[in-house]
Amino acid sequence: MMLGLALGDTMGGARGRLPVGGPLRAGVSTQLACFTAEGIIRAQVRGKHKGICYAPGVVLHAYCRWAFLQGIEVEKMRGRWNSHGHAVWPDGWLARVPALAERRGSAPATVTALSRIEEGQEQMATASRGCHALTRTLPLAVTGLGGIAQAGALAALTHGDTAAQAATTHAAILVHHCLTHPDPEPGPRSPHSGGSAREALHAGITALASAGKRITGDEHSRLMAAFRHAVDEPADAGRLARLAPDATAPSALLGGLYAAASFPDRADFRVALEFAAGAPDGDSVACVAGALLGAAHGVEALPVGLVSRHELAWVLDTLACDLLLEGEDSPSGSEYVKGWDPHWWHRYPGW
Repeated sequence: MMLGLALGDTMGGARGRLPVGGPLRAGVSTQLACFTAEGIIRAQVRGKHKGICYAPGVVLHAYCRWAFLQGIEVEKMRGRWNSHGHAVWPDGWLARVPALAERRGSAPATVTALSRIEEGQEQMATASRGCHALTRTLPLAVTGLGGIAQAGALAALTHGDTAAQAATTHAAILVHHCLTHPDPEPGPRSPHSGGSAREALHAGITALASAGKRITGDEHSRLMAAFRHAVDEPADAGRLARLAPDATAPSALLGGLYAAASFPDRADFRVALEFAAGAPDGDSVACVAGALLGAAHGVEALPVGLVSRHELAWVLDTLACDLLLEGEDSPSGSEYVKGWDPHWWHRYPGW
């Protein structure tokens, strides 16, 4: 999922035309998704050691580390998080990755909100419906439905529009179903044929309908319509443009869903991203499509030639493994249990 997200973000930024050779550069959605994953790990570490944790606050701290590395409101960030000056900040291993300090596109609503850090978490968010609320939050899908309940709150740190917050939650649930949906049993295909990717996406959309207040009837109808269009009229550029006309979170979700369901086969991963990159905001649509397909197919289905060239491939793989490891085994232990990795807290300080 993490590598698919990154390849989609990069493909979208290149409008589907990647350079023949050389490293592939990460986009801003990938940078922010890295800090989301790190923030989730650190929130879990804090919860186990302190017994209490407000995860969105810990993830906000992660976004502030990204902002500091980017040179955004450096003194505000230092004053907010290292006011006593007695510790190394920004801390954790991720802050030492050079590519995360390079400008790789704009995230205006996120930057504007973080620039208001002195005003407090309740007053920071803009009225934006922008796509970065969604694309940066996709790693939350790994934490299961309990963790995904925080998706709207993570989006709301910077994006106050309720449609952006809802789309963020819905995207995380769809990615979660792609990660956890079993491979189809041998035998006749379901009416939603096209391999496990379509089946996982359909299962996720169906689950959303029974998720109570998480989705309205109109939102569910739009998602189901996008899926049906992908089955009946796959890979129609005009349809993609109508489903995803702008750089908003709802557009990223609908366009990413349509592109992923249009190319559900493992062998078509790159073609799917090239198609998604043709959307009016190809970065966000291809990012979502890549996350969905990467989650559904697994890392072995991703093009080795692209993964090996991506500048953050090792970082993304490490974060993905560590996110799973923290959830399953808690290497730093807990308040009452000694951990088996003495370096884990230094890698992921719990604050």
